[in-house]
Amino acid sequence: MKLLLTRHGQTDWNVAGKIQGTTDIELNETGIQQAKATGEKLLDYNIDIIIASPLKRAKKTAEIIRGNRDIQILLDEGLRERCFGEFEGKTREEFDFSEIWNYKLNKQYENAESTGELFKRVQKFLNRIQEEYKDKTVLLVTHGGVTVPIRATLEGIPEGMEVLQGLGIDNCEVKEYDL
Repeated sequence: MKLLLTRHGQTDWNVAGKIQGTTDIELNETGIQQAKATGEKLLDYNIDIIIASPLKRAKKTAEIIRGNRDIQILLDEGLRERCFGEFEGKTREEFDFSEIWNYKLNKQYENAESTGELFKRVQKFLNRIQEEYKDKTVLLVTHGGVTVPIRATLEGIPEGMEVLQGLGIDNCEVKEYDL
């Protein structure tokens, strides 16, 4: 399986430094242009299927990347952004963002998905698609938070790293894996 991983295009909340989580924010004009550029970059790939988060910003990014190519887009809850609960809409300066991403601490919150819960959900998704699409080229269009456990699973967690938010990828950045 060839796996291509990208994050949705930019939103106004990205610019403002606000945590989006499951809040359903639209792409801004820069995000639309980023998605178009990523679509151009991926024209040489024979993508069999695109699997995207159902949130508007990822779904729209997937549609723009696909363009007029005949590629099915599946929406999958396994790629939905991490629920940050009461932290959504806040900036990283308004709370201890590194605590939320501390893998070893795995703090449990009343309304937010813990790091462990996120990893379990995403690893279950990855196991399923590796079985289902083992001989295919698959593009995943997801969110910064979801790219963390995907990269940690496929690349490993760097030695001594406990706070994992640094594993996320930029808007419309593409990572490629052969599984």
